[in-house]
Amino acid sequence: MGIESADDLSDFFLTDDFGVAATYTAAGESAATINILFDDPFSSVPLDTGERNVESNTPTALAISSDVASVAHGDAIVISGVTYAIVGVQKDSGSGYQGTTLLVLETQ
Repeated sequence: MGIESADDLSDFFLTDDFGVAATYTAAGESAATINILFDDPFSSVPLDTGERNVESNTPTALAISSDVASVAHGDAIVISGVTYAIVGVQKDSGSGYQGTTLLVLETQ
């Protein structure tokens, strides 16, 4: 069963379940509180020598597209007291869910 309405979609972002409240600020705009789904996956890739790995985290925030309609690289989002710069924007196709935008983040 697919997501059939904006209300159905917003249910996934409720802070009672999976959502996290965040403060989003687009360049030149006032800050707004939005609900997002936050992820900060860890990855480790071995180097050719096999003795060391390159390790990294890539934090992301999945947002309802209408909440971040004017999102651009360099906008700021504060999640759990940490300020991130938005360095990647993947509308719809990045998340697999229509009506959402995946924000790739970098700690400021």
